[in-house]
Amino acid sequence: MIDLSLDVVLVTGAARGIGAAVAEQVAAAGARVGLLDIDADGVRDEASHIGPAAAWAVCDITDEEQVATAVSALADQLGPATGLVNNAGRNAYADPVAMTTDEWNMVFDVDLKGAWLMARATLPAMKAAGRGSIVNIASMHAALTCPNMFPYAAAKSGLVGLTRSLALETGPHQIRVNAVSPGYIETALLAEYFDHEPPATRRQALDKHILGRLGTPGQVATVVTFLLSDAAAFVTGADWAVDGGVSARFA
Repeated sequence: MIDLSLDVVLVTGAARGIGAAVAEQVAAAGARVGLLDIDADGVRDEASHIGPAAAWAVCDITDEEQVATAVSALADQLGPATGLVNNAGRNAYADPVAMTTDEWNMVFDVDLKGAWLMARATLPAMKAAGRGSIVNIASMHAALTCPNMFPYAAAKSGLVGLTRSLALETGPHQIRVNAVSPGYIETALLAEYFDHEPPATRRQALDKHILGRLGTPGQVATVVTFLLSDAAAFVTGADWAVDGGVSARFA
């Protein structure tokens, strides 16, 4: 049994998909959970669904003032964060020549800069407590990728690098930092990806998986919840593949 009853966990991109599944599972494990999302209606509804253990804040994680305000407000309601799940992200489907610098910045601001801003805002409380766990939701595209996903792979590779760097910097304070790299997970982001591809793409994706099926947000959330907990007390600086074997097939 995973016990997070002494923890306060913040989850970004928590209005739906993997973020919502993580928020629900950590709350079920006993944590108080703070949900952050730019979608005000969605994050409010998800927090209400979880119940009294949850609080919520509207936050654009690319804006350092909004991050500071949201983290502070959730600390007032729930207590200082001992866990952080950097889940908020965006896909990218750009041509490397036609892409503008503004479009580039939009991808990296959400997928990489936002994770750093959230970590920067929560690490002081974790250091003061002498413990903590951060889980960054990366992607299998950090290790292997496909055409028409530029520059998503670069951003997610950067997030895995950020994970290693933060693990080294915070380890002396007994703070652990890990990444989880999902494969094809049945979320709205995946549906968006399939909408950009030919109809046969979904079948091809299924065929790539050793298990012959796509993943669910709850299956990713189970691994995230483990990494947040003391059950993973000797795990840090690692990137956990939750991809149904895609990365093993193409290793």
